[in-house]
Amino acid sequence: MISKPRVALGMFVLALLAGGLIALLVSLDAGAFWVRTLPIALMVGGATIAQSLGLFTKAPRD
Repeated sequence: MISKPRVALGMFVLALLAGGLIALLVSLDAGAFWVRTLPIALMVGGATIAQSLGLFTKAPRD
């Protein structure tokens, strides 16, 4: 089962990281392609890794 608070917290952290990455790319005068693509890739990759590590699954109650 998926833990909704863990998913919400995880996506909030990834959104903050993506926002920081956007700010960094804009300050470095990166092209529009990179400003659009890299934050999305960060969020998708981070969510995929978190899911594969089992961070979003609830531990069963015994």
